[in-house]
Amino acid sequence: MLKRLSLLAVFLPFLALPAQAALKPGDAAPDFSTQASLGGNVFTFSLADSLKKGPVVLYFYPAAFTTGCTIEAHDFAEAVDKYRSLGATVIGVSGDDIEKLTKFSVSECRGKFAVAADRDRKIMKSYDAVLAIKPEYANRVSYVIAPDGRIVYAYTSLNPEKHVENTLDALRKWSAQQKK
Repeated sequence: MLKRLSLLAVFLPFLALPAQAALKPGDAAPDFSTQASLGGNVFTFSLADSLKKGPVVLYFYPAAFTTGCTIEAHDFAEAVDKYRSLGATVIGVSGDDIEKLTKFSVSECRGKFAVAADRDRKIMKSYDAVLAIKPEYANRVSYVIAPDGRIVYAYTSLNPEKHVENTLDALRKWSAQQKK
């Protein structure tokens, strides 16, 4: 509990600050493969393979089982059916180890979407999703990536409240453009 409160104390002053993700719409999304867990089952997640099935919502979060990250995981879990209806896969990424993420995937992600381990922070760095004030953590950044590997939408805010709403809106807009 003390660890959660201290993390919250570190991040709280930055919740109201607007921020921009470094990767912009139109940029190529860096490809990666890493260990992930879905419903407690560990597997290798490949961005390239997931993009063959449709768009991917890639979101970075600071640490499993912290207050904001738990809220965000619950929000994504509740919205998974909406993402699926748009043909999208959701994957969360943090610097946590796979053992911790396996537990998080069951309890907080409710077995509805995968979470991936980025212990060496290579994925975070390639997506400019390292938290500047605490580089051992990911910043809270969400990307929507089209099947062609291009970023459609990017959003950065330590406040977890708008990530699901914003990525769903971006997916809907992208989907509507594909039908024209």
